[in-house]
Amino acid sequence: MSNNNPILASAAGSIEAYQQVIAQSSEAVVQWLQQSEMYQGKSVAELRERIALEFNPQGLGNQAAIERAVEYFLKDSLSVHHPQCVAHLHCPSLVVSQAAEVLINATNQSMDSWDQSPSATIIELKLIEWLRQQVGYQPGDAGVFTSGGTQSNLMGLMLARDAYFARQGHSIQQDGLVGDLRKIKVFCSENAHFSVQKNMALMGMGYQAVTLIKTDRYARMDINDLTQKLAQAQANGEQVMAIVATAGTTDAGAIDPLRAIAKLAAEQQIWVHVDAAWGGALLLSEQYRDYLDGLELVDSVTLDFHKQFFQTISCGAFLLKDARHFELMRYQAAYLNSEFDEEQGVPNLVSKSLQTTRRFDALKLWMSLEALGQKQYAAIIDHGVTLAQQVAEYVSEQPALELVMQPQLASVLFRYRGQPLNTADSASVALFNQRIGDALLESGRANVGVTEFNGVTCLKLTLLNPTVTLEDIKLLLALVEKTALQLPVN
Repeated sequence: MSNNNPILASAAGSIEAYQQVIAQSSEAVVQWLQQSEMYQGKSVAELRERIALEFNPQGLGNQAAIERAVEYFLKDSLSVHHPQCVAHLHCPSLVVSQAAEVLINATNQSMDSWDQSPSATIIELKLIEWLRQQVGYQPGDAGVFTSGGTQSNLMGLMLARDAYFARQGHSIQQDGLVGDLRKIKVFCSENAHFSVQKNMALMGMGYQAVTLIKTDRYARMDINDLTQKLAQAQANGEQVMAIVATAGTTDAGAIDPLRAIAKLAAEQQIWVHVDAAWGGALLLSEQYRDYLDGLELVDSVTLDFHKQFFQTISCGAFLLKDARHFELMRYQAAYLNSEFDEEQGVPNLVSKSLQTTRRFDALKLWMSLEALGQKQYAAIIDHGVTLAQQVAEYVSEQPALELVMQPQLASVLFRYRGQPLNTADSASVALFNQRIGDALLESGRANVGVTEFNGVTCLKLTLLNPTVTLEDIKLLLALVEKTALQLPVN
């Protein structure tokens, strides 16, 4: 192989090129981390104008390509680690997760078959076993790493659907959908993630299959309304295929009453899937683990590690209580998961995944658990929940601010009601708060969420960053007030 060959390999020229590009990229990241701004403040139009693709027929070389990436991507990237970047469930990442990415990218293992990812396959299996223990499931390895919550939720709903039809003696996998599909329903709360509707549409059953259950004043599924709607469905001749409970709604961080839902579902043989993409982090909590009471009773669970586990995107998992349900999606491909391999006990994870080629994202979580230990991991997870409670108390004391609801996880919903906003008109208040959020991002100084909760447009702080303090948030809230005072009412 000549030194000009661009492929990463064991040749001396390739290794030297690799060291150079990693060093150049790392140095650029270090410089970017040291900038004080959260965002350079360029608009959509400015970025469209600024960014141009220039593919030289002869190539620019690695160094120039990296320099252009720094100029056009890195410099205009959002600093998710910044203490005033609190709009979304978008976390800063652990340093060791960055190190894991180097190993994942360089080795380029593919998780579909053991002969493409030997050690990686075993590590993922053992990590799934460990995650099941944290949930409270029986020993086993029924689970798989995924790209995130939407994919995990799709797996939960798909297996719930296929298990429902299997109980009627029908194989979806072999024969497809049959019967009056409009009679088959999925229940979830009004505050459940939009991926429930999205996935039901993908599965050919449409948004119409989703019945929304009312929520209580804490944004949790109302068990009384669930009971009534289950009875109503039965009276209408409808079948409830699954109940999707949420452990950590996107805005309020609400956790549905998991134990009560599981008990009700068991009485009627209904699959329960829990979307714990956010709240699943409490599996490691020392202070708030009891919030997940009843999780061990449900049929399947979504976990996301690129939220409050502080992993780089993407990193999620799907856990299945009963391993036999994976048979509902198994497909035998001689070149990936042959019968011979199965007889020899060779684990080929493609049987448990919607993806074929798949990254070894499990390495990030494994290295993080080893580096931090459970105690330190628990501390940085609990920090966000505790900080949200402190921020809510502080907001309640500010005359110009109004707390919309008490926090449950690491988010705070509030709105601005001070000067120059002398109006009781809810539409004007809503628009003004939207403009505050827009102005903060445009200035490049802060990224505060704007959302709607129970018909109230409000601002949202999502406090995932374990380095952020109450003093940081006080500064941010002062900036919210200062920005409001500079905005015209109309």
